[in-house]
Amino acid sequence: MELKNNSTVGIVGLGLMGGSIVAALLISNQKVVAVAPIVSDLDKAAPDRIRHYLEECLREGLTTKTPDELLVNITYTPDYAQLEKCWLVMECVIENLAVKQEVYKKIEACVSDEVIITSNTSAIPISMLQNHCRVPERFFGMHWGEPSYTSFFLEIICGEKSPVEIGEQLCAVAKQWGKEPTLVRKDIRGFITNRIMYAMYREAFNLVENGYATIADVDNACKNDGGRWMAFCGLFRYMDLTGLKAYHAVMKDLFPELSNQTTVPKLIDDIAKAGGNGVSNGNGFYDYTPEEAKKWEETFEEFSFDLHRLSSKYTEKVADMSSKNILK
Repeated sequence: MELKNNSTVGIVGLGLMGGSIVAALLISNQKVVAVAPIVSDLDKAAPDRIRHYLEECLREGLTTKTPDELLVNITYTPDYAQLEKCWLVMECVIENLAVKQEVYKKIEACVSDEVIITSNTSAIPISMLQNHCRVPERFFGMHWGEPSYTSFFLEIICGEKSPVEIGEQLCAVAKQWGKEPTLVRKDIRGFITNRIMYAMYREAFNLVENGYATIADVDNACKNDGGRWMAFCGLFRYMDLTGLKAYHAVMKDLFPELSNQTTVPKLIDDIAKAGGNGVSNGNGFYDYTPEEAKKWEETFEEFSFDLHRLSSKYTEKVADMSSKNILK
């Protein structure tokens, strides 16, 4: 199987994540066919949201083109047949296997067998999803960060039947989109970042539920320690920079004490079952008025652009140093 890039990418699903990915592709001068399985998304919500993202990208210097100049490269449609012109189609619908399965049937009915199909899933194994496709070996995971237009993050995941060499070619394309992609060569539930982050979430719940710290204490500790250095160098490089023998010594005593709970923590279970969804409805680990929720969303967006600028300052320097190292 061979990857054939004809420069047009399809996106199926125009929710918050799908719209964010569309904006990331447009500022990279990528032509996009945006399919809305929920037709009402085409009325105003998705196009208005994407235009807002592009306006912010122009204002923050991530592009020199106006939204109108960028939007000539997008086709909004409810019609899957419009995907025929694409070399790559990304599925960005809800985390529901039955819904995804139906979407894959519609995509495969409209594209040739050489077209790559990917899923933005963060929870369902790629090997499971690709078995619902007529041509499973052309299926990969493509797990984006949020906001996609400021994040350098992109995980490309091979399923059991996905050729690694195609995954490597997708990584090369992702670099043209301004990403620093990671290739997951063997499929595993949660991929790389979610497995690491959910181990952290589990320990955070353990500390709060057992009275060692408050929610705010845990947030502040993460924000002011790992939140600083992880953006610069990641986990293994940080241990190299700060003396790996110390970590080796601590691990022997600390690892047996860490939480290995296998059930959903009561703290989040209670909130979710009561309908809480965080900032989006004002009820989460913290309570938010509508004004506070809007301010948090706006400030997160502003922070994302600032972090992109700071990371960009060091990206080339760090990449150059990394290329000269021999990785074990």
